[in-house]
Amino acid sequence: MHFSKPLLGLGLLAAVPLSAAAATYNVGPGRTYTQLTTLFSSVNLAPGDIVEVDGNATYAGNIVVGSDDSGTEASPVTIRWRRVAGATRPVLSGGTHTIKFEQSNHVVLEGFEVTGGTSSCIFSEAHNATVRDAYVHDCPSHGILGADQNSGSFTLEYSEIARSGQGDRRHAIYMQSDEVAYPDTVFRMRYNYVHSATGGVLVRVRHQRAEIHYNWIEGSDLHEVELIGPDCETQKSGWTADLRREDAELVGNVIIHRSTSRSGNALRIGGDLNGRNQGRTRLVNNTILMDRSGTANAVLVQLGQGSLEMHNNVIYQPAAGSAPSIVRENPASNVDTPYCGPQSREPWSDGRKVAGSNNWVQTAAAMVPTEWTGTLRGNDPMFVDLAQRNLRPRAGSPLLNAGNNTPVTPTAFPFPSPQLLPAFDPPLRTKLAMGDAHARLLLENRIDVGAFEQFDIDQVSDPIRVNGSQPLIPSRASGAAAQPVTASQPAIATPAPATLPAVRERPRWRQAPAARYRRGVVRR
Repeated sequence: MHFSKPLLGLGLLAAVPLSAAAATYNVGPGRTYTQLTTLFSSVNLAPGDIVEVDGNATYAGNIVVGSDDSGTEASPVTIRWRRVAGATRPVLSGGTHTIKFEQSNHVVLEGFEVTGGTSSCIFSEAHNATVRDAYVHDCPSHGILGADQNSGSFTLEYSEIARSGQGDRRHAIYMQSDEVAYPDTVFRMRYNYVHSATGGVLVRVRHQRAEIHYNWIEGSDLHEVELIGPDCETQKSGWTADLRREDAELVGNVIIHRSTSRSGNALRIGGDLNGRNQGRTRLVNNTILMDRSGTANAVLVQLGQGSLEMHNNVIYQPAAGSAPSIVRENPASNVDTPYCGPQSREPWSDGRKVAGSNNWVQTAAAMVPTEWTGTLRGNDPMFVDLAQRNLRPRAGSPLLNAGNNTPVTPTAFPFPSPQLLPAFDPPLRTKLAMGDAHARLLLENRIDVGAFEQFDIDQVSDPIRVNGSQPLIPSRASGAAAQPVTASQPAIATPAPATLPAVRERPRWRQAPAARYRRGVVRR
């Protein structure tokens, strides 16, 4: 066991072991620790420690996992739902930040429902934090927030984020990394259902590298995805806009931009007035649906994008008479001068750099990049059931066997370490249980265009959820891995199967100065 936070007298130090076995702490009604706030104020967790929290109960917010509760990369600290038959997941509710991780590196949070934090539901100021199998909802400000400083890698998987955000400055997911303290880190987002924003952007990223793979993202108040650079007003000494480049890769996602959005953009990339990414963005096998009439831009480029590469994507606006813009540039004359950092107002940081292949767009679509090769045009991609959001191509679809099996990243602006092609399907408009990602099955010699192949043996008859759901108990044992594309399908690049580490991490953040709220830039 580990000693509680009060310091021991010097006379007792000889009795303290130099190392101790990992401990398990139980939290719940009737236990020694009835609240997580009490546990973390009383105990210093050590690498490998596990905190198991009883279900069928609600726990008070303002939970702080501090720097003295850190794990290691090999032995993270894990905070998880104690799963028993018939129990619902524990609820973390309320507070300013319902749970925050303050420089508590290498921590895993698994299995919780989190709601109601007035500033954020989950706040990470840590490196190598993982949030898994979470239901984050009804957050009146930020849903999941990464701090400007002391934040590094962050993984979000098998989770649902719903009804979060506020105005223009609070977002469902808002991630940044500290490129001075933690260079070369990654934001990984996979197998998630993110939807129904009450304000802001569903996925707003200022991170050095973002890997957004196999997600269903639908219904933002502004844009579904925004990829920009670090906030230049809030970085540590030694940071400059040229210290690192912010790259992002979106593979195998469904992105739906609805008529309820105040913006016409599904994706906005490049920069805002506080930070431009100057980075490389790569989109492969995504299904981008603009479910609205009038103005609709699949990708808006502004204020300092480095390059854009797109392969095997389907972009469709079904409203009668629609003519969506595929890649629109916001000209310098249409934007203000940035507040700090590079002052250029041009949409590209160093001239237009665009490449791509085998994308499907409508015949009437505008601003289709002339740099693309093998572009497919038509009036209807022929999904199985558009109204019910079954977005697999049906028999006769122009998407079938029309993709590029070996999309080549351009030599002039190559994307670093790309995921060649998708190996999994995104969720079907619902939260997945842990380990329940479905492998993308290539039934022909050539990949289909978009986020889905024509058939998936396990899912072909499944109904498509209209309003979403939050399964409380995983449908398979924790730790069971989804099967990747098999060796008999060599055309698909097969990554290692998804792993489910035994622990998750969480940190917290120091209060930001009021200046960070200025000029609509959003921070805390």
